[in-house]
Amino acid sequence: MPKRLLQGVVVSDKGAKTIVVKVERTFQHPLLRKAVRRSKRYHAHDENNVCKVGELVSIQECAPKSKLKRWEVVS
Repeated sequence: MPKRLLQGVVVSDKGAKTIVVKVERTFQHPLLRKAVRRSKRYHAHDENNVCKVGELVSIQECAPKSKLKRWEVVS
């Protein structure tokens, strides 16, 4: 099964080898037919601590690395 890829903005890089990425998605409200934005934060593994706050990054699903980290940085 292929791994999921998501794209988002780094909102925190304070953890050791960890970044927090905010991923936004838009969808149409089922009743009101209006575009709605929702965001979710993912903890991702950043092996070399190269990502900084504000950067656009791609993350990929991986095996659990810690309690919260199930994603790793691709680029």
